[in-house]
Amino acid sequence: MGGLRALTNGAKFKWAVLEALADYRRSGGARMSLAERAEWLHRASANGLKRLGIKVSHEGPVPGSGLIVSNHLSYLDILVFSSVMPCVFVSKAEVRNWPVFGMMATMAGTVYIDRKRKSDTMNANDGIRQALQQGLRVVVFPEGTSSDGTGVLPFYPSLFEPAVENRMPVTAAYLRYAMEEGDVGRDIAYWGEMTFFPHLLKLLGKSGIGAEIRFAEEPRKFEERKMAAVGMREEVRRLGRP
Repeated sequence: MGGLRALTNGAKFKWAVLEALADYRRSGGARMSLAERAEWLHRASANGLKRLGIKVSHEGPVPGSGLIVSNHLSYLDILVFSSVMPCVFVSKAEVRNWPVFGMMATMAGTVYIDRKRKSDTMNANDGIRQALQQGLRVVVFPEGTSSDGTGVLPFYPSLFEPAVENRMPVTAAYLRYAMEEGDVGRDIAYWGEMTFFPHLLKLLGKSGIGAEIRFAEEPRKFEERKMAAVGMREEVRRLGRP
């Protein structure tokens, strides 16, 4: 049953990608502004998750702008957040090379960062700063990597700098998944030494997947990035409690 479902969902996923590419061309392609790219990914993500039967819900007010910080579990996270609201993402450099997801992330104007290179962090912060100054939402995953969801890893403070220096609002968000069969930590979360295609095929064979985002009731502003990293990690952890 899982194998047949994987084939069916694989066909649906492929069709959703083709629809997204056609929409990208109609909308102006590479000539689109960053805001227009965020709107495009919003449409593509909502359509793709609907086709796959992945239900998304959220609690709390959706931020209108500013930095949004969240825990990080899977390559699905970008689609889930983007299905709820148009936004710009900051992702680790490896995402650029992921099949399909990397292509769409790049087309949407994602800001990539290689944490091993200090100059890359500075370039990423320039991208974040420009998006924030345009009044866009910018979603960052300050853990720096994905996990199995059993906890929230320490936050890197560097990506908070653009919001701190410009006194921009910072909103905490907590993302969780649920499924009717299987284990979220193995079948949805993508972490450790997992490899992309086997994980995606297994995921496509699952049914009854749901995602929920909890947004903090109020954004915060900080005067120092290390304080922001510690404070927002605690708030994300609080949102994750039952």
